[in-house]
Amino acid sequence: MPDKPYEDVQIEGHLIDSLMMPQTMDEIMDLEGEYEVLAFDVGRVKDDPSHAVMRVFGRDAAHLDELLTAITKFGMVAVQPHDAVFEAADMDGVFPDAFYSTTNLETFVRLAGDWVRVQHPEMDCGIRVDAAAGAAETVVMSDVQAGDRFVTGHRGIRVLPLERPRESQPFEFMASAVSSEKPKAQIVNEIARVLRQTRKEGRLAIVVAGPAVVHTGAAPHLARLIEAGYIGAIFGGNAIATHDIEASLFGTSLGISLKEGTPIPGGHEHHLRAINTIRRCGSIKAAVEQGVLTGGLMYTLVKTGTPFVLAGSIRDDGPMPEVITDVMKAQSIMREYAQRAGACLMLSSMLHSIAVGNMLPASVRTVCVDINPAVVTKLADRGSFQTVGIVTDVGLFVEQLANELDDDGR
Repeated sequence: MPDKPYEDVQIEGHLIDSLMMPQTMDEIMDLEGEYEVLAFDVGRVKDDPSHAVMRVFGRDAAHLDELLTAITKFGMVAVQPHDAVFEAADMDGVFPDAFYSTTNLETFVRLAGDWVRVQHPEMDCGIRVDAAAGAAETVVMSDVQAGDRFVTGHRGIRVLPLERPRESQPFEFMASAVSSEKPKAQIVNEIARVLRQTRKEGRLAIVVAGPAVVHTGAAPHLARLIEAGYIGAIFGGNAIATHDIEASLFGTSLGISLKEGTPIPGGHEHHLRAINTIRRCGSIKAAVEQGVLTGGLMYTLVKTGTPFVLAGSIRDDGPMPEVITDVMKAQSIMREYAQRAGACLMLSSMLHSIAVGNMLPASVRTVCVDINPAVVTKLADRGSFQTVGIVTDVGLFVEQLANELDDDGR
């Protein structure tokens, strides 16, 4: 292959059991490239990293650049790395054409010969650099300002892929495909361990909650977790707040009695009447202070001072006063919490969960609970590959989790 352009790249880590090497080879072949393994030193014992050097060939310079960009996400870096290449944005809200599109993995850029950690890892962003300060950070497209300098191409980029833990870790036994047949008691025990550890580390555990949390009777048990200090923030939409407050004021959810499970005459109006009541008070917080709202999930959030972000949608009735109808503003506020998260529970809310998954660093331990196995599959397809899926009724799951953590003897 003497006439084809090539570049030598290297990778280090647990290349075989974490599938870093096979994935790299597959990616090159899928893109119709070629490679030659120049060196492959396999670790002698389980804790030893392996090291490999490959020569990647492309049809031409553009194809080679495409190949090298594609395998960067697996941890490949040039044997003789160059500094990152920058280009200034020429207008607000638009990246340079050749911008590097980030993953949610820990990433470094090479500035003046030094590898600099990129702050706030998040997928589908650009990397803004301040060469003078030796700093780099992810920036979403809507926050780009003309004159900002962004990394372009693949040169000077190093990504640290997630590797399979060398020791037994929470979730290791759950790392298979989504299934409804995994042992629920063991799963609940492991997630309880994660929440304890997250709290101990002083990091946030975020819950993304859909209205099914109310419909299935999980809201009181989620309130128990909040009161115990295991949950640091709640993300949801107008529906979770509306139906929780409907349940508190009228004892129904979507007009169905939560005690009897039967429709209530005129119950189809209850959610609107709940919204109207809160809007008359001025806010959910004001309704609590005025003694109008005296129980429920939203009441617990207000009384404990636990932050919540309610993002609006075109489907919303009302909406509730705290609902943020500017979705970009809601996204920005959610992102601040996401970057501080150590764990995230996604409870029966497909679209909201996918949105939050896009904001989370890959290091955040993420659990998606839904009766529909397609939900976690969609999360993985969008890049949130660290997500563990649990196919079960969310009401039973949250109750079991709260009971497990009750044993801590607060």
